[in-house]
Amino acid sequence: MHQKLMTALVGLALSGAVLAAEPQVELKTTMGDIVLELDHDKAPKSVDNFLAYVKSGYYKNTIFHRVIDGFMIQGGGYDEKLKGKPTNKPIPLEASNGLHNVKYSLAMARMGDPNSATSQWFINVEDNAGLDAPGPDGSGGYAVFGKVIKGQETVDKIKAVLVDDKGMFQNLPVVPVVVKSATILKTPIQPKQ
Repeated sequence: MHQKLMTALVGLALSGAVLAAEPQVELKTTMGDIVLELDHDKAPKSVDNFLAYVKSGYYKNTIFHRVIDGFMIQGGGYDEKLKGKPTNKPIPLEASNGLHNVKYSLAMARMGDPNSATSQWFINVEDNAGLDAPGPDGSGGYAVFGKVIKGQETVDKIKAVLVDDKGMFQNLPVVPVVVKSATILKTPIQPKQ
């Protein structure tokens, strides 16, 4: 009896682990909502890093500061006054994880150093195989760690906004596109097929 009960409990625990959904984060923006599903299995450091910023409220009132139609939309580092926010330590690059920079995928932005990603991220608005590891320039590529599962139409609206250059910012939306909040969904949604 004891053995059967233990076997049943282990079976339940394992089935629960299999059914556990990947974390989902909702971005409420001034142009609509976007739901991101994160891939903790393939990009644990990137996902943990992103979730730490989400949980701290870091992304509230940040903007999409670089928008290039046909390429990507980038956010996660500046407020409406174009003031940078202090970041946590950079994370190691996870670009060789089998995930690709395809349309509506979510990836970490970084500087020239492959291990320099902190708070900034981008959503690919087209397939960008040139950003996958290893990059054509020999770089480590850009680590994909999630995808848009709801709000693709919001991404499409953002990519089409009028942009201009201002100081060190290139392709900056003329009318700021603000992330009003970023929250972890307690009840995951089912992605549209």
